[in-house]
Amino acid sequence: MLKSEIKTKLDEQLNLEIFSVNLYLQMSSWCKNKGFEGVSSFFKKQSQEENNHIYRLFDYLNDIGTMPIVGYIKAPPIDYSSLTELIQIAYQHEQNLTQNINQLVHTAITLQDYSTFYFLQWYIAEQQKEENRFKYILDQLKLVNINYNGIFLIDQMFKTLS
Repeated sequence: MLKSEIKTKLDEQLNLEIFSVNLYLQMSSWCKNKGFEGVSSFFKKQSQEENNHIYRLFDYLNDIGTMPIVGYIKAPPIDYSSLTELIQIAYQHEQNLTQNINQLVHTAITLQDYSTFYFLQWYIAEQQKEENRFKYILDQLKLVNINYNGIFLIDQMFKTLS
């Protein structure tokens, strides 16, 4: 039986993943409206990927005999001062997701919930990949002159990211 402390944290993670879907979808829309087709497409894919994360948690909770609880999800920001700010916010969000997953893992180990610990291994690897991806993007932004044609090059780069 899943202990209430780990159940609460898994539900919180589920809701954070739902926020991620909304955040990246909203970022995609902002980018599309600013003419950043490549970046818009990237964030739309990110939103879809986060949706897969939701279903992994949702299915895990159902499979172990407990009902997932979807709570209130706050609306994401709708406007950004620049593409750089948007990417920085996305990177910080991924760092927050990683921190939450790490706390979940710690709780699972502390409570000797090894099934949940095993389940969370995929999320650990996934978050490392996501953080590295956004760090790479920020590093690329630093290499170009955003005020001139650099923003075009960055938008084109996003078309190659998976």
